[in-house]
Amino acid sequence: MTLGDGTYTLGFARIGKADHARVGGKCASLGEMTQAGVAVPPGFAVTTDAYITMARESGLEAEIERHLKQVDPDNIDSVDRAAQAIRIRIRSHHMPAEVEQAIRTAYAELGDDMPVAVRSSATAEDLPDASFAGQQDTYLWVRGADNVVEKVRDCWASLYSTRAVAYREKNRIAHADVHMSVGVQKMVNARTAGVAMTLDPGTGDRTRIVIDASWGLGEMVVSGVVTPDNFTVEKVLMEIVDRKISDKHVELVGDAAAGEAVEREVEEGRRKIACLSDAEVIAVAALAKQLERQNKCPQDVEWAIDADLPEGENLLALQSRPETIWSQKKKDEPKKTYATGMMGIVGTLNSALTVKR
Repeated sequence: MTLGDGTYTLGFARIGKADHARVGGKCASLGEMTQAGVAVPPGFAVTTDAYITMARESGLEAEIERHLKQVDPDNIDSVDRAAQAIRIRIRSHHMPAEVEQAIRTAYAELGDDMPVAVRSSATAEDLPDASFAGQQDTYLWVRGADNVVEKVRDCWASLYSTRAVAYREKNRIAHADVHMSVGVQKMVNARTAGVAMTLDPGTGDRTRIVIDASWGLGEMVVSGVVTPDNFTVEKVLMEIVDRKISDKHVELVGDAAAGEAVEREVEEGRRKIACLSDAEVIAVAALAKQLERQNKCPQDVEWAIDADLPEGENLLALQSRPETIWSQKKKDEPKKTYATGMMGIVGTLNSALTVKR
């Protein structure tokens, strides 16, 4: 299965770090993990070449530049007006025929009417010195080639969300230097999912792996909707040294009949019990430790346990990015106490996730 190997699409198995400029941080990470033999749901990247072709052939580049020239970076209303106008223009332009066909062909290779996640992957995302996490859009449980094409266009538009434009203005990042790739990845039927940090986000202690987990898809953990179960693992001995089991009242799950991800109440019998066994906690910690070793720096790992896969083969890596809180602290800067668990990074990760098709 090639899953795209041309100018406009590139399968994860063909992607490495050298492709960052073409596929963005998120897809580059997925490609690296795939090539390293880490269990990753299959998928492909719609490359930045596709976005650039659309922008240049439609005259959109000049339109974007005109709108941004009018922005007062100190006036959020000014930023918002320009960002909205640009998003409308991106969605209104036709996708070049060759780009659309490449996306349709790569999606067909994933499987007939395969439910997928369509995720933005900007070229400035997931860098060690800047976290762009959550600034662009993610769409879950998308089915059908028409819908995939539509969501790719929506991801392109999210490059100019108000938050993203304001962030680039604040950090003096040239808008023209940031392009958008889009990851299209087989949807995981997550029984449990969450985030693992290969250091303690509250103290910066690198001898610890801290895991947040909840029922269903991990977006509920990342967005802070649910207070997750929290586990701390000693990194060398790989032993659980602390655990906090929470009341996990809602979960985000795929609804095959409706063709979308839906939020539902967790029944009483599961709400207050651990959503991971001890063996699964250690397996998640081992995966995070492996990815830290592979990437040579502390990692922030998104993972899921797929209910459709057999035990021992059901733990999947969905994303691994450099940790950005403690890695940016100066060596002589006094330590501060941050919120425990993943809440210390929720501000970075928070975004409005679109879960319907």
